[in-house]
Formats: sequence, structure tokens, C-alpha cells
Amino acid sequence: MDAFFASVEEATTRAFSGKPIVVGSEIINGVGRGVVSTANYKAREYGIHSALPISVAWRLSEEAKKKGKDGAIFLPVDFELYNKVSDNIHRIIKKYAETVEQASIDEFYFSAQGGPASGWDYAVELCKKIKEEIKKEEKITCSIGISVNKLVSKIAAGINKPDGMLLVKEKDVQKFLNPLPIREIPGIGPKTAEIFYKENIQTIKDLKKFTLKRLKDLLGKQGEKIYYKARGIDESPVTEFHEVKSIGEQTTFNKNTLEAKPICETFLKLSDSVFKKFLESEFSKFSNITITVRFYDFETKTSSKSFKNGFDGKHKKDFNLEVLRLVLPFLDKRSNPRRKPVRLIGIRIEKLS
Repeated sequence: MDAFFASVEEATTRAFSGKPIVVGSEIINGVGRGVVSTANYKAREYGIHSALPISVAWRLSEEAKKKGKDGAIFLPVDFELYNKVSDNIHRIIKKYAETVEQASIDEFYFSAQGGPASGWDYAVELCKKIKEEIKKEEKITCSIGISVNKLVSKIAAGINKPDGMLLVKEKDVQKFLNPLPIREIPGIGPKTAEIFYKENIQTIKDLKKFTLKRLKDLLGKQGEKIYYKARGIDESPVTEFHEVKSIGEQTTFNKNTLEAKPICETFLKLSDSVFKKFLESEFSKFSNITITVRFYDFETKTSSKSFKNGFDGKHKKDFNLEVLRLVLPFLDKRSNPRRKPVRLIGIRIEKLS
């Protein structure tokens, strides 16, 4: 989907139409501590984008206003609304494709096959119908990539945004991939890209100069995956079911703190939320708890504990107690020797069964 959260907000509220929309953490009079979740394309003209600190987004909006442009509309995240729209998009795609894999709230894979007449022309026509129906029902746009596998399709979907569609046939895969920047490969983030930039690797074609052994030596298993992705190789099937490996929650404090009361109270609220999600899931037990603490200087630490007998739905109090036991060392010199204030905390449960 194109700028999904912001597009849904724009489509839902008529007064927002054509305005720059920024969805993310709360900001008051230019002061906020989180990041931008999504910015629509109008807001992106101001330099606002996903993961940008919300306070920087505000400053860019104010600069645009001084030039006579519309100031951005800042909105909180409304997952209930976005999930509702996402479910409807999923329903639309299911009308045209038997198997639909939902990769995230705004990203889907499906196999475009339709009997004897199936082929590239069939896939293109089917995708046009999906795009038209989504736009008609939800008043928002999507971009679709069509190719031989999920990897190349995903990359193709991002090339002609917004409201684009790109077909990459099997014979054209290498020609399509070669000139693209290495950041187009899923799994190559800023830190990994910096490693390659130091080796004068800028494009996917440049990346192909590295042997499998060289990439494995450089990045381990990730290097092996990148070797095959650079060649457009992806044998992962389109599947409707994903194994859930963890359930978690995190939050950023409005103000950095090392006070025990607000930190422990917030951890317990997160515990309640995580445990509620666990009860609503298909799982009956979990046996690992991990907490995350991010300090004011963005140093991030985790602490985990595994439990032989695990926790089921009857052990909420025990779960809360163990969470607090993991937290307390960060409030003193045991795990926080420099007594640094805390910016963000999180809880994750794992080893679900």
C-alpha cells in the first residue's frame, strides 16, 4: 500500500484531502520523542519520511509554512482503523487469488495463476482489477510488482510508487536488478550498506562481484542470503500462515527518567498488554521473557530469562513478578552503572507453544 496509515487518514476525513499528513508519535508544540510512522507524499515533499524523529518532522513543517505552504497535519497512530482497512484489502485480493500471504498490515503477496490462459497478460489484468477495486472501495492506492518470485516482485512494487505497477519477466530479472542501488535489496539496511560503500559497492551489479565465500566471511548467514538476493533467487513459497515467534510491546517515555515508580508502573502496563495478547492468541504457553531498556543516549540493553515449566494463562501474577525482577537491575548500578536515565522500555515473550 502507498503511505498506508496517512492515506487511510486522508481518505477517512474529507478535510485532510490534499493536505500533508504525518502519522506517528504524539507531538505538542513541536516537542515529541518518538518517530514518524508514515508520511503521505505531500508531506514527503517537505523532507518528512518514516522513522524521522517527530520533532524534526515538525521543524520541517514549520519551515514549509514560512514559505507559504500548508503545514503538516500530525496525527496519532490508529491501529484499529488501519487493521479494519487492511482486512478489507485482504478480502479484495482473496476474490482474485486463492492463496494470499499477508507480510504486514500493508503488504501482501499472492500467486496470479488462472488455468490454461494463465500467463503474464493474465497476471497484469488481474492486478489491474485488484488496484481498481481497492481504489474504489477504500479511496487509497497501492503499487504492485509482478515477477517470477516474491523477492523480485517486492522490489518491483517499490519502483513506481505511488499507484504504480511493474512487470519484470524472467528473462529481464538481471537487467532489472543490476542498476538498482544496493539498498533496494530487502535486508540491506543503513549499517550493512555502509560496509559495502567502503568497498565501493553501490549497485546490485557491483555486489555481484563478491563471491559467496567473500560475502559469508563478511556478513555470515546474512551475506549468503544477500548473495542469492542480488541474483534474484528466491524459492520461498507464497503461504498464508506464518509461525509467530514472539509477542511484544514497547513504549517511549515523554521524558527520560530513572525514577522507579513510573518505570515499574509502565512495565506492568506493558505486561498486562502482552499477557492479554497471549491469551487472545492460539498459544497456551510461553517459556521465555525478554525486556528491553533504551537509555537517553540510545544505548540499548536486553535481559532475558527462560523458565523450564513456562507460563500459561493462569500465571499472570508470576509473569508480572518475573518482569519486575528483570527490570530492577536497570534502576541501580547492577545493569546501569552510570545511572543513565531511561528513554524506552519493552517486553517480549518467546518460545510460544
